Amino acid sequence: MQELSHYIDGAHVKGKSGRFADVMNPATGEVQGKVPLASADEVATAVEIAAQAQPEWAATNPQRRARVLMKFVDLLNRDMDKLAEALSREHGKTLPDAAGDVQRGLEVVEFCIGAPHLLKGEYTDGAGPGIDMYSMRQPLGVCAGITPFNFPAMIPMWMFAPALACGNAFILKPSERDPSVPLMLVELLEEAGLPKGVLQVVNGDKEAVDALLDHPVVQSIGFVGSTPIAEYIYSRGCAAGKRVQCFGGAKNHMIVMPDADMDQAADALVGAGYGAAGERCMAISVAVPVGDETADRLIEKLVPRIEKLKVGPYTAGNDVDYGPVVTAAAKDNILKLVQSGVDQGAELVVDGRNFSLQGYEDGFFVGAHLFDRVTPDMDIYKKEIFGPVLSTVRAGSYEEALRLAMDHEYGNGTAIFTRDGDTARDFASRINIGMVGVNVPIPVPLAYHTFGGWKKSVFGDLNQHGTDSFRFYTRTKTVTARWPSGLKEGGEFHFKAMD
Repeated sequence: MQELSHYIDGAHVKGKSGRFADVMNPATGEVQGKVPLASADEVATAVEIAAQAQPEWAATNPQRRARVLMKFVDLLNRDMDKLAEALSREHGKTLPDAAGDVQRGLEVVEFCIGAPHLLKGEYTDGAGPGIDMYSMRQPLGVCAGITPFNFPAMIPMWMFAPALACGNAFILKPSERDPSVPLMLVELLEEAGLPKGVLQVVNGDKEAVDALLDHPVVQSIGFVGSTPIAEYIYSRGCAAGKRVQCFGGAKNHMIVMPDADMDQAADALVGAGYGAAGERCMAISVAVPVGDETADRLIEKLVPRIEKLKVGPYTAGNDVDYGPVVTAAAKDNILKLVQSGVDQGAELVVDGRNFSLQGYEDGFFVGAHLFDRVTPDMDIYKKEIFGPVLSTVRAGSYEEALRLAMDHEYGNGTAIFTRDGDTARDFASRINIGMVGVNVPIPVPLAYHTFGGWKKSVFGDLNQHGTDSFRFYTRTKTVTARWPSGLKEGGEFHFKAMD
């Protein structure tokens, strides 16, 4: 039984609250570790240390800060296998998926190496008689991030990499379900040259979250998780005068037009719907074929692909398609929603309710499910399932399909599969969703663009990574300077004659 720690002021620190959370092995259902849950006093200690460390880090020029991130990238590549294995052990992802988690975070770090250019301000020469005007982007101070279980490497790096590049100190409160990788990341950053105290990891639950939200020294909060908690953190953080960005739930639709390549669409849906056991905020959970003929062809293609999916622990090899979900509670919630779909009249085409993996009967494995003839009034359509469940909603026309996606309360991601450029352009222009794929099922932008949804999938006005992240983690200061004329003439050594 491993007892994990916090990471404060450059060292692993045991918890003092006396409260712990179990860290599970999702494949076996066994407790493999305990993580301390910080008290408000422990959070306050971390904030105080961060506040002391931040000014010197901010005074380090952007190029030198970028060099620390360069070295960090080298160390991430060096320890990729170690990080992926630790991630898989606590989350349940396959090893290739876990390595992808690290890689997508690494790419944001690579973007942030460009901080010297991204932090340049603006300058106006001669704004008035003898007046120059310029702006500076300056760090906020101490920032904090609250990150979810489903991407324990990527999302922390999405937050702390730009924050550190901008000269801030950062306190990370990762998910207590899989805390090992965040602890490893801060060790690697300090090995890369980050001064101690600039990045700290405080494990915890709601008490730690509230302490960060209420602490007057903490200037900004980033969050990724469910919409109800996103709303809570956004409201409380804004009320405390902080800059806040919160990313919530999703219900991502993929529209399949009659002219689409059905093999391509089916392959895309299987990967996007069942990869990582569906525990992705950008997973496709709703397929919307246009027309009954399209729907019949799509279902015919999907069924054999879904039935061939290999479910197992990450230790079973790289040909495993997906592993367990993260907790027993998550598994129970998924199966309850599946049952509600059956009870409310949806057609369960592929039934994974009785799935059991020999030798891993106590693990949190969930079989793949495929529903057809789902309607918008059903719970499986309205709620984010976060599991290996794909719902098919048949639309009679393109306009009906478009309206389904537009009317849903979530607006994180969406996709359309078609061979027609006019349809694709119309879809991309009209859809009220933040990230759009055209023949791309999971349209997560690359690091130099920004990630963010619309509607109830986001709270705040700036997205993650890309240039928005540098705006979020800095304040703009504008200076108007006037220098009186005549000083350049030098001193006078005689009395000037009276006029």
